[in-house]
Amino acid sequence: MVATLFDFNGVLVDDEAVHLAAFRAVLAPLGITVSDEAYAERYLGFDDVGAFRAILTDARTRATDEDVSRLVAAKVPEYMARIGASLVVFEGAAEIVRRRARLGTVGIVSGALRHEIEHALGVLGVAREVAFIVSAEDTRACKPDPEGYLLGVRALAERGVTSRVVVVEDSLAGIEAAKGAGLRCVAVAHSYPIERLREAGADAVVPTLADLDDRTMDGGR
Repeated sequence: MVATLFDFNGVLVDDEAVHLAAFRAVLAPLGITVSDEAYAERYLGFDDVGAFRAILTDARTRATDEDVSRLVAAKVPEYMARIGASLVVFEGAAEIVRRRARLGTVGIVSGALRHEIEHALGVLGVAREVAFIVSAEDTRACKPDPEGYLLGVRALAERGVTSRVVVVEDSLAGIEAAKGAGLRCVAVAHSYPIERLREAGADAVVPTLADLDDRTMDGGR
């Protein structure tokens, strides 16, 4: 059996543009703008805390931890308002979660907030197939730090799962985090070109989630 750890944003749900819009709405009163290119190259792999810290640093704006916490809190309604009416999911998202759950334990390891993940899993109808969630609230360091995936491995061990583990990622930071935790990582080219994902160290890369079969995920075994 093989356990599967899915990233969330950019893998199961197509909401990176929504996150960027929410960041922009919160930062606009501060006179800070974030371009599409900067978001993709610099901030996409971070959780909200890490992204706000990096954006403020790059804008040469001093901010305390309390300032960052207020920005994170302000982003929540901006994000939820945008996805409340229509959450865009990638083709095959529900199917692959259900399929992998039949083969072994499934977990989510993401820099998203827990309520965002739980909302989307409910929309997808796969909440029962997911054994646990490691969210932004659970980690001290965001990707590319491997902490989230190490917590995922610990959660599997606590459930008596000692089988092989495969990670599904879409970002360069996520691949680095998975490999830093010593895990096999397959990537979907939803957010970055295939070659960049390969260069980042992904064990296998496919164009879309719908192209990802079990043989590719499990290394042809």
